[in-house]
Amino acid sequence: MDSPERHSHSTHASEEDIRNRDIFIYINGELVPREEAKVSVYDSGFMLGDGMWEGMRLYNGRWAFFDEHMDRLFESCKAVDLNIGMTRNDIREALDHTAKANGMHTDVHCRLMITRGVKVRPFQHPSLSQSGPTVVMILEHSKPVDSLQKRGIRLATVPQVRGLPMSQDAKYNSHSKLNCVIGCLQAEQAGADEGLMLDPHGFVNTTNACNFFIVRKGEVWTSTGDYCMNGVTRQNIINLCRDNGIPVYEKNFSLVEAYGADEAFLTGTFGAQTPVSEIDGKPIGENGGRGPVLEKLQKLYADLVARNTR
Repeated sequence: MDSPERHSHSTHASEEDIRNRDIFIYINGELVPREEAKVSVYDSGFMLGDGMWEGMRLYNGRWAFFDEHMDRLFESCKAVDLNIGMTRNDIREALDHTAKANGMHTDVHCRLMITRGVKVRPFQHPSLSQSGPTVVMILEHSKPVDSLQKRGIRLATVPQVRGLPMSQDAKYNSHSKLNCVIGCLQAEQAGADEGLMLDPHGFVNTTNACNFFIVRKGEVWTSTGDYCMNGVTRQNIINLCRDNGIPVYEKNFSLVEAYGADEAFLTGTFGAQTPVSEIDGKPIGENGGRGPVLEKLQKLYADLVARNTR
């Protein structure tokens, strides 16, 4: 029988940091102690998953790829008529204020959440949210555990798929994450760490939490992007490949090609690039999913982060 630790190993597994017990959380312009941080049960995010969020990293006192995250956030909110009520600069100032209040400078992760706000009655229609948006910023001291790089992530292909844009477009980084939660549960029930999700046509797409890449004969492959989150780290990796002479393709590919990959890895704001050691019980490559291409990309990405947060 698998131990609880087996199932706690995921791309968001972080080192324990006791400083997070006493953090201040930003809620609608106020800094509130963690144990007192609350939103209304009438909030549209709690009630319906009606909201958008961003995950960001603070390095050396600066938010990595801030503009790219804001591009995605403001575009998503515009698409669903959610008025944030803050400018990009307002958000940056609030993030910096919260980080300063918590004595945070580097290796910090932020969950920025915008919902449509508190409803006057507990029903679906957006017009019932009449008091303006709810804005929450949770900043934590957060570093990935070493085992993510040493052991990698084990994936299981799950029945839950990433759907068509007219059902719920995966480009929305929305609070409505049940699709991904189901994928995660299915993977754990199969004895894996996370779920590998296919697109509606059966091609390899993404995981329940991160974007997915493979390496075959020196070429980097990832999905077309039609059915997955337009990840900031995903795009940075694609750009780094193009800028450094590494062949990269956004294309349809099957599980057969994923199983036969020389290397495989996940991308995300928190873990950056995490090797995939196996898929459906089949080992990837000869070194737990790692290889020369991933190692080169990890160095290039670390340099990119350093330049972006200089």
